[in-house]
Amino acid sequence: MTEDKPKRRKIMATGQMKQIMADYFYDLVDAEKTGKPIAWCTSVGPAEILRSMGFRVHFPENHGAMLGATRMSTDMIPHANAVGYSPDICSYLTSDVGAYLQGVTPLSMAYEGIDHVPKPDILVYNTNQCRDVQDWFAFYAREFGVPSIGVHTHRGVGDVGDSHVRSVARQMEDLIEPLEKAADTSFDGDSLKRTVGLSRECSDLWKKVLDTASAVPSPLTFFDGTIHMGPAVVLRGTQDAVDYYTTLLAELEERVKDGVGAVEGERFRLFWEGMPIWGRLRDHSMMFSNLRTNVVASTYCNSWIFSQFDGADPFNSMARAYTELFIVRSDKAKERYIRQMMDFFKVDGVIYHDAKTCPNNSNNRYGMSERLEEETGIPSLTINGDLNDLRCLSDEQTNTNIEAFIEGLEER
Repeated sequence: MTEDKPKRRKIMATGQMKQIMADYFYDLVDAEKTGKPIAWCTSVGPAEILRSMGFRVHFPENHGAMLGATRMSTDMIPHANAVGYSPDICSYLTSDVGAYLQGVTPLSMAYEGIDHVPKPDILVYNTNQCRDVQDWFAFYAREFGVPSIGVHTHRGVGDVGDSHVRSVARQMEDLIEPLEKAADTSFDGDSLKRTVGLSRECSDLWKKVLDTASAVPSPLTFFDGTIHMGPAVVLRGTQDAVDYYTTLLAELEERVKDGVGAVEGERFRLFWEGMPIWGRLRDHSMMFSNLRTNVVASTYCNSWIFSQFDGADPFNSMARAYTELFIVRSDKAKERYIRQMMDFFKVDGVIYHDAKTCPNNSNNRYGMSERLEEETGIPSLTINGDLNDLRCLSDEQTNTNIEAFIEGLEER
């Protein structure tokens, strides 16, 4: 391995992102103080409907990721376990519930004057990620005495057909009446069309941002993506998100033009399959950079690309976009997608993260990694860990295995 440590290049647009994220969180504080309607929503749920109806939207999964990134999760999870939530279920859920029970939030570390997440008037979920989100929101529905409503998405889907779309679109339409009651307002179809249109713009720009990593050297890393996806998650459907990704894309395209890589002296390119290990983002970013290896892309960051959004046909296009999500597809569809990503991003290897508490987003457990390696000849490595619960991770074993994997690439 090389002895000298290459520089990691910072993205200049980060300051703008931090500002719009701060504005988003402070707007939630203001909404709670002034009595504006607040909805909690799953991260790939129907946020466009909520935003179009005037709700301020809080995303517990984003809060869970913050708990992981600040390494608060491992201390919070046992408090959720103590009230009956298994240590084997989603550690976003147990981290978030544990933090609520303890009356703490990582927001207080980043934003002055924010000491709790805003209380919801209604909770809205989509099971396109997993069933855990339904149980997660059911906990808060009991705590706050507010409705929890949702969309139940088909799973193991091969090709998304009209019957899938009609089913999900009808469920989304059925959300309108309880949302009108919670917000004390009437649904405005034109407002939804505008919001979905903005989400499509955001999605298209986010895809272009991630696609810049197909350049050699890549101008960004997977670890950059996990941070800069924030607006695509919590501000989808707003002009702020569109403006931000316009700025970020211009910076990355300039890097591509100038041949500037995010990892100095990039030698190897990897694809990350599965969830991030939030409490080790910085450590892993530095480790791969020191190995002159760029993890250029992932299934995770691409989960917020919704190319089927169409403002002219909001319900059907949302239904199709949210059902074409990678996590709900069949293994055959997933393998086809990963093969395409391997080729497009010109990768030398694949890292599969087997996340202990996230079986729905761990795709190495039923032979997929072996099948793809046999079909493509591209080697892979499985690392064991978790998105939030660092007790499931051995840093020494992970680092040793990754270093050995890179050495194997050198020998090839």
